[in-house]
Amino acid sequence: MDSNLNPQLGRRDLLKLGLGTSLALGAVGLTASLTGCTSEHAAPEFQVLRASDLPILSALYPVILGPHPALTQPGAIAQALAQLDYSLAHTSPFVQKAVLDLFGLLSMPLVRGPLTGIWGDLSQASPEQLNTFLLRWRDSRFEMLRQGYNTLSKLLMMSWYALPLSWATTGYPGPPVI
Repeated sequence: MDSNLNPQLGRRDLLKLGLGTSLALGAVGLTASLTGCTSEHAAPEFQVLRASDLPILSALYPVILGPHPALTQPGAIAQALAQLDYSLAHTSPFVQKAVLDLFGLLSMPLVRGPLTGIWGDLSQASPEQLNTFLLRWRDSRFEMLRQGYNTLSKLLMMSWYALPLSWATTGYPGPPVI
């Protein structure tokens, strides 16, 4: 048999592989157990979003949407959060759980640091740091991180562009009136 087709693992390589696998499985187990411990109660005046989700999402809106003039209006991000919550409240429990698990990962420092590169509070991160984290996820070789980026960006964009205050700058006159 061709030796190029049958790679041999040395003792050191086997130990590295075992250690790496153990660490990866431990991190997955830890993450699963930690996300199960996050608060399942919605923030006051919200149906799905939790208090820990709100500052992170508020910081991400301007980075994901870019320089949108209507974002500077008082209460614009609060309206977008309310729209996001409304949309999530009208999805399946499975989708809600998946989205809340993603938001939970972003609020836990032990997991957030290695996944995003931001070790401090995400809501206090600079727009440049947040953009770097989002680009890191978007361009990751790991499908899970790319899916996380797609979920975050699509949810935030959908909730924003569902608001009438965002329509004027895009040239959308609004839905037809019958």
